[in-house]
Amino acid sequence: MDMSFVMDYTKCLTAHCGRIILGKEETIRQVIVTFLAGGHVLLEDLPGTGKTMLLRAFAAGIGGDFRRIQFTPDLMPSDLTGINFYNQKESTFEFRKGPLFANIVLADEINRATPRTQSALLESMEEKQITVDGQTWPLEKPFMVMATQNPIESYGTFPLPEAQVDRFFMRLSMGYMKREQEMQVLCRPATGELLKALSPVISQEETDAVQAMCRQVKVSDEVLSYIMDLVEYTRRDDSLPAGVSTRGALCLYQASQITAAMEGRDYVLPEDVKREALAVLGHRLFSDMDAAEKYVEKMLDKVAVPLEKV
Repeated sequence: MDMSFVMDYTKCLTAHCGRIILGKEETIRQVIVTFLAGGHVLLEDLPGTGKTMLLRAFAAGIGGDFRRIQFTPDLMPSDLTGINFYNQKESTFEFRKGPLFANIVLADEINRATPRTQSALLESMEEKQITVDGQTWPLEKPFMVMATQNPIESYGTFPLPEAQVDRFFMRLSMGYMKREQEMQVLCRPATGELLKALSPVISQEETDAVQAMCRQVKVSDEVLSYIMDLVEYTRRDDSLPAGVSTRGALCLYQASQITAAMEGRDYVLPEDVKREALAVLGHRLFSDMDAAEKYVEKMLDKVAVPLEKV
């Protein structure tokens, strides 16, 4: 199968976002992987590193509707989903949609909202729908949530429970730019002006086609066994409260397929699995990113890599 279309799709969207976010091609690539898998991103980083700008640029690139929600302790579930209000003129109740009715949703500082409000995201993330007063409403297609949280500030926050963390396809961190790249940002026009100049570079039809091609990427029995070896390694480790879930194993499988397609291959190599292991599995094991990175590195060293038969 010719995967050149997937490669062109990835390069086009990466270059588009790279006009706003400099030097973060790998982070952009992983956001695209998550998007193609129909998943969601937990972005854990310091303030002011470009998290919002990345998602705004990405939404502009796919021609999608973007909404940013600032999570605070007084935020209510209905502030996300919407409400039924009484229209006195018509003498009927009408549903007023909330900000979740968008293609790309930024849940900024998600851990500042109460668990009750955090849980309002669960149905939308997992089922791509919300329920208000017993009525179910489908969400827009495509739909992706990127939630952010500050790793160094815990005052007045509500840590995400394991069940909610597991619903995120990946956890990413952008970090600071290199000196030369940051100097370019300082000298260029305001980011808001650059965002206004952006226009869609891919269509929903192209996204659907790429997603279909990625699902057809072959995973040999040897590589499938390698994925399960990594997952079972975490489950046998008594030092962990819980190992990787079946959902986590499925996410690693999908991420490996998409990564292989982005490299122009219609088959997965063990290197594809290793490349995505930290971003996909790390947050399912440790809340601390450094601890997760050390553990995943040790796990990849200890679990034998198969000789793949293509």
